[in-house]
Amino acid sequence: MEKESFWRKWVFSTDHKVIAKQFLITGIVWAIIGGAFSVLMRLQLGFPNSSFSFLDLGGAEFAGGKIQPGVYYQLMTMHGTIMIFFVLTAGLSGTFANFLIPLQIGARDMASPFVNMLSYWFFFAASVVMICSFFVKGGPSGVGWTAYAPLSALREADTGSGTGLDLWLLALSLFIVSTLMGGINYISTILNMRTKGMAMNRLPLSVWGLLFTAIMGLLSFPVLFAAFVLLMMDRNIGTGFYLNSIYLPAAGRILPYDGGSAILYQHLFWFLGHPEVYIVIFPAFGMVSEIISVNARKPIFGYPAMVGSMFAILSLSFLVWAHHMFVSGLNPLLGSVFVLFTVLIAVPSAIKVFNWITTLWRGNIRFTPAMLFSIGFVSLFISGGLTGIYLGDSTIDIHLHDTYFVVAHFHLVMGVASVFGMFAGIYHWFPKMFGRMMNPWLGYVHFWISLPAAYLIFWPMYYEGLAGMPRRYFDFSGWVSFNQFQGLNEVISAVAVVVFATQLVFLINFFYSMFRGDRVTVLNPWEANTLEWTTPVVPGHGNWPGEIPAVYRGPYEYGRDGRDFRPQTERPSGVEEPAVPAPVEDQ
Repeated sequence: MEKESFWRKWVFSTDHKVIAKQFLITGIVWAIIGGAFSVLMRLQLGFPNSSFSFLDLGGAEFAGGKIQPGVYYQLMTMHGTIMIFFVLTAGLSGTFANFLIPLQIGARDMASPFVNMLSYWFFFAASVVMICSFFVKGGPSGVGWTAYAPLSALREADTGSGTGLDLWLLALSLFIVSTLMGGINYISTILNMRTKGMAMNRLPLSVWGLLFTAIMGLLSFPVLFAAFVLLMMDRNIGTGFYLNSIYLPAAGRILPYDGGSAILYQHLFWFLGHPEVYIVIFPAFGMVSEIISVNARKPIFGYPAMVGSMFAILSLSFLVWAHHMFVSGLNPLLGSVFVLFTVLIAVPSAIKVFNWITTLWRGNIRFTPAMLFSIGFVSLFISGGLTGIYLGDSTIDIHLHDTYFVVAHFHLVMGVASVFGMFAGIYHWFPKMFGRMMNPWLGYVHFWISLPAAYLIFWPMYYEGLAGMPRRYFDFSGWVSFNQFQGLNEVISAVAVVVFATQLVFLINFFYSMFRGDRVTVLNPWEANTLEWTTPVVPGHGNWPGEIPAVYRGPYEYGRDGRDFRPQTERPSGVEEPAVPAPVEDQ
C-alpha cells in the first residue's frame, strides 16, 4: 500500500478518528476564546469602575483599560455563540459522534467518509469566517447570541449590527451545513452498519445519545437556517419579514417597513433553540451513563427506561419552544399548553437521574477523573434542572424572565453540565484516542476546583435573579437597588478568574499527555465491555486489522463482585454465530 502523505493522513483525512480529533482540537481552541470572553465580562461586572492595564492596547474598544459598553455586548454575543454552537455542539458532538459510533457499533468507518470530512471543513470554514468578524469595521456581532430582531434586522441600529453581524450569520449558516452533513452520516452509520449481533437493544447508551442528537439536529437546524435567510434578506435587500413600523431615532423618521413581525423570528429561533439544549446535553447523557456503569462495575439500571426517556425528551423538546416567549405577548391559553409540556419534560429527565443514582447505589465505584466528572454532571443536572421548573411556569417566569436566575439555570443545566460531560468523555476515551494515559492527579485537581467553583459562580445568581436583577446589563453601579450585590459580584468574578485558570491544568495535562503521557500497554485499561476496547491500542484506518468481532451480549454485563465483566464479544456456551443486522429499510 502506498504511504499516505501528511496532508492526506492528518489534514484531509477520511478516517473518522482523525476527524474526531480535528473537531476536538478546534473545539478546545474555541473554548479558550469563549472562556476568555466570559472572564472579561465578569471583570466588568465585578469591578465596573476599575481600569485594567493589560486591556489598554491603544484602541478605542478598551480605552484607558476599560471595557466600553458596545464591546461588552460584543463579548457577550460571541461568548454565547462560541460556547453553544462551536464548543458544545460541534466540539462535543462532532468529536464523540465521529470517534465512538464506528468503534462502538463495529464499523470500519462512517457511511460516507468523504461527507464526514466535508462536515469538519465546513465547520472549519465557519470558524474562519467567525474569526474574520472580529477584524471588520465596527467589530463582531453585538446583538446577543439569539440575534433578536429588530436590532439584528437593521444595519444602522447599532455598531454591533453591521458587517460583523453579516459574517456571524454566514458563519452560523456554514456551521448548520456542517451539522446536517454530520447528522445524516451518524444516523446512516448507526442504522445500517452495525456488526453481526449488534441489535439496537445492544447499543451502548453513548451511541443512543448521539443518534438522538443527530435526529434533533436534522429536524431543527433547517428552521434556524430559514430564519437566518429571512434575516439576511431583511438586512440587505429591504424585505420586511421581521420589521414593521420601526422608528429609528438616528434617522429621525419611521422606516418604510410594514407587515413584518419580530415575534416571528423568536418562534423560528426557539424552535431550534430548545432542542439545541438537548443537542448539547444528549451526548453527555450517553457518555455519562457509559462511564458510570463502567466505573461503578454494575449494569446500568433500567437500560430500556434510559433509551425511552431520551426518546421522550426528544419528542417533547419540539413542543416547548414558546416557554422562552411567555413575556412576548403570547396568548395565555396557548402559554398554558407550553407550561404543560415543559413540566412533562421533567418526568423523563427525572427517570434518567433516578437511574444514574441507582446505578451508583452500592456499586464498586472507582473514582477515576472521568467518573468524578460524570458524578459532577449528575449533580449539576439535578440542581440546575430543578430550577427550570420555576421558569417553566408562565406566571413565575414573568418575574424571573431575563434576570440572573435564567443565567444561573441555563449555565448550570446546559453549559457547565455539558462541559463536565465533555471532560468525562475526554478523560475516559483519551487512551483509545492517543494510546497514552492522562495524568490522573492533575485530573483530580481539575475536578475538585472546577465543581465547587461552578456552584460558587452560578448559585448566588439565583438570589440576584429572585431580587429582579436583570441580565445583559453592562454596569449596575448606578442602580441603588442592586448595589447590595456589588460585593457578591466581586466574589463571583474572582472565582470565574480562578476557574478559568484551572482549565489551564486540563490543557497542560491534555497536550503533554498526548505526546509524553504513559503509553497504554493493555487493550482495555478500564475493563469495559464495549467494542472499541477490542481494537488495537491505537487503531488504524479501518479499526480492526482482521474480521470485525461479532456481538453476543448487551454493553453493561458486569458481575456482582465488581471485577467480573463480560465483553460484548464473549460468546455464551451453546450460542451460534449471530447474523449481520439487516439495514433498517429491510427490517
